[in-house]
Amino acid sequence: MPSSELLVRRLGVMDYEPVWRAMQAFTDRRDASTPDELWLVQHPPVFTQGQAGRAEHLLAPGDIPVIQVDRGGQVTYHGPGQIVCYPLIDIVRLQLGVRALVCGIEQAIIDVLKSYGVDAQLVEGAPGVYVDGVKIASLGLRIRRGKSFHGLAFNVDMDLEPFQRINPCGYRGLQVTHLSAFADAPFAEVEDRLITRLSGFLGYNNRFRLLEGGLPGAGQSNG
Repeated sequence: MPSSELLVRRLGVMDYEPVWRAMQAFTDRRDASTPDELWLVQHPPVFTQGQAGRAEHLLAPGDIPVIQVDRGGQVTYHGPGQIVCYPLIDIVRLQLGVRALVCGIEQAIIDVLKSYGVDAQLVEGAPGVYVDGVKIASLGLRIRRGKSFHGLAFNVDMDLEPFQRINPCGYRGLQVTHLSAFADAPFAEVEDRLITRLSGFLGYNNRFRLLEGGLPGAGQSNG
């Protein structure tokens, strides 16, 4: 059973690496009583390369930094105007398999898009969410000791040019889009709708508490 509530941190704009290191630390020190959390953030421009990432998918990164990270998948881009959401979830406690977690995250994004009149789909063998074959959201998760970290990137209203500098998610020629191409969707409102749908999927059903501000401190208890 889930703990009493889901904690939601809206981090604003933060560099990628400190958030990544904080996710690792949170996951390593949490115990059976630690509440699950969602972290929502926008990152300054950065390419992240997953554990299976191959150098040939980095075509011309230019002045955008590339960080090798410990999630699954290939290279992707993060930048302002993109919701990056990190579900820090005890999947054992929720009796949730990895595949079910992935499917639930994808469905939450599809539901948010539908709420703006956008019909989105999945593509067999290619994780993420697509609109008419064009990618609008990507996933890259890591599970450690039954706990998830890393997460999803949902393009809302961003500069898409950097995606042309890579083979997104390892697919040559993959086209990428964002929600603003289809609907007027205020960023904070999209975040709200995503939080609500992820909360429902995880079994919290709007039992969540918003924590405005920064990352949990390295020495802070999360129980």
